[in-house]
Amino acid sequence: MDGDGTQDARGTQANPVPRPAGPPRMPAAPPMPAAPPRPDGSAFLTWLRAPRPQAAPGVWRFGHRPRGAEEPDPVPARQLLGGALIAFLVGWLIWSLLQNGYLGGWWILPLELLVPDSWLGSDSRLGNALLYNGYTFLVALAIMVGVGRLGRWGEVWRRFAAPRLRRREPEQTPPAPEEDPAQWPQLRAAGAVDAADRLAEEARGGLMRDVDHARIARAWQGVRTGRFALAQFTGAVLQDGAAACLHPSGERDLPARHARHDLLTGQVRLGTTADDPRNPYAYRSAGLALGPDLLGTSLVAVGPAGSGKTGSLVRPLTESLCLHALAGRAAVVVVGAAGAGLGPADAFDVVVRIGNPDSVHDLDLYGGTTDPDEAAAVLAEALAGDLDDVRRATTVLAQLLGPFRAVHGRFPGVPELRGLLDGDTAPFAELRRALTETGQDSLLRELDARERQLRQPGDPGGTLADRIALLDRPAFAGFFDTSGRSRPFSLKALDHPVRVRVDLPERGHADASRMLARLVLAQFTASTAVREDRSLFACLVLDDATGVVTPEAVRGIQRLRSSNAGVVLTLRTLDDVPRPLRGPLLGATGCRMALSGLTPWDGQDFAEVWGKEWTEARDVTDRQIIAETPAGKAVHMLRRVITGKAPTARAVTVRQVERERWSASELAHGVPPGHAVLSLTTVKGEHAPPLLVDLRN
Repeated sequence: MDGDGTQDARGTQANPVPRPAGPPRMPAAPPMPAAPPRPDGSAFLTWLRAPRPQAAPGVWRFGHRPRGAEEPDPVPARQLLGGALIAFLVGWLIWSLLQNGYLGGWWILPLELLVPDSWLGSDSRLGNALLYNGYTFLVALAIMVGVGRLGRWGEVWRRFAAPRLRRREPEQTPPAPEEDPAQWPQLRAAGAVDAADRLAEEARGGLMRDVDHARIARAWQGVRTGRFALAQFTGAVLQDGAAACLHPSGERDLPARHARHDLLTGQVRLGTTADDPRNPYAYRSAGLALGPDLLGTSLVAVGPAGSGKTGSLVRPLTESLCLHALAGRAAVVVVGAAGAGLGPADAFDVVVRIGNPDSVHDLDLYGGTTDPDEAAAVLAEALAGDLDDVRRATTVLAQLLGPFRAVHGRFPGVPELRGLLDGDTAPFAELRRALTETGQDSLLRELDARERQLRQPGDPGGTLADRIALLDRPAFAGFFDTSGRSRPFSLKALDHPVRVRVDLPERGHADASRMLARLVLAQFTASTAVREDRSLFACLVLDDATGVVTPEAVRGIQRLRSSNAGVVLTLRTLDDVPRPLRGPLLGATGCRMALSGLTPWDGQDFAEVWGKEWTEARDVTDRQIIAETPAGKAVHMLRRVITGKAPTARAVTVRQVERERWSASELAHGVPPGHAVLSLTTVKGEHAPPLLVDLRN
């Protein structure tokens, strides 16, 4: 224990001898807590104020620098430097000849004719020196300009010197308040000055993110269209600031981002357009990005396993659509195999794990509809869409769903529907008795027609029973329940900015997974067609569309553009699509991607849909020169001894020919690993030709 009675760390007294008491010690003031660093909004403001010029479809607009539409005809570096040097030597020679009088004194004549005699005969030595030296400088400058233009000195400077002397660009100066997006001029123009000031303060203080800006801009768009009141919007902003108008989940961002996003333009960057002669000059070395304006025409991507469909395309697009959903702009449904890496579960609002007993949500087998005919059409597409008798299958299901719902107030579950399709007598008898007691004669006639068809050959009921039996398995015992004991998700919820992930049990249930994927696609196309709020972009992403493409699916994809919706389909090969549907599928989708490793027969389908273009073909012909004179023959012989080749004259023929943009052989063998060829179409009808894109950059 030291002088003030404390002990050391070992608990023993350090000084047992008492000391005389001194003046009382004042307790030491506790240290002041370190102030947390103030948030800085400079990064957000820099992002917000960055230039985003208008560009061609698919160009990453953030910080983009447009270039000319046509490639300039570059002069080879050796020829350019040689010409510049020769021009300099010629200019030097002319100047030396003038100075030494070898060319006479005619070049002094303009000075003698234009200058007064009093100046020429002046006694001032300084004046004479200035006059003659100034004129000499002008002549030298004229010679320099002339030989500089002939030698292309300006191009030499721009190509070799300027890039090495280019300094760091100065920082951007803040724009004027009426043009500064960080000041929210649109709110100020509408009279919401207090809300604009609050948002501007939050942006400067580093409390606003890109998702917040996009979400509040979306809410303001709702005010302008009359869906929300101005007072309601202003009150929310004044109360919550950048956290106003939150997504129902309460999230303001995703747990993690793996791609580059620009929510101001709605784009996600996928890669860089290759600096390849086959790409248009305006696209070369530019970033390649996709957004709702392109996905609204739907996209199909074809490439073998390992070509990067999921990691380079599906994952970034899913991430972007989830950010749009948090901003209130989009609703997204992602369907893929369990463990496919489509994103973490906490990045979605609803995760349906079909076949997993731990799944919180279920999938509504009938899409949330109460109309038996609509439910029959959607379910028939899922069960028999890949067959030829979809219309008869729809009729069979409608004959059963209508009476069952009239009796039970709900649609049948999977075991009940299987029993009805198999023709079990007990369910039919129960339905008949209930319909007879309630006097529903029209539905009773539907049931009678179904019973008569059961005994006829070629009845599709047996096929439907076999298909629905794929879902009547122990792994799916707790799913597709219609009694109200589960939490089924319905695609009728696409009126809201929802994020949904559906995991399919591909392992051991491949046929059932393909059938469920067809079901989700059919429900998606049916639900988007009847949405009330079409300003919300809806997108369905199918990580593997094998066995999903049917004639009705192709017709549904064609109708999505007018509903502000789109689908993203990935395929390992076009052989997974029936041959008659390959052309219609590629024609129905506005964006088409062929990844590296494509087969030649798949490449042929892409080559046909991309068509041909007029190009310039150059035919070079070398013709041997025959000398007729003895001197010419001697010169030719000497040239042959020196070069080892006979003297020839080259003839170049230029003609316009029509060739395929990308041939099947080029698509199969000319696309490097990690690259893809992508053509784009916007919802407004703008086109981008097939582009070679590096998905790794």
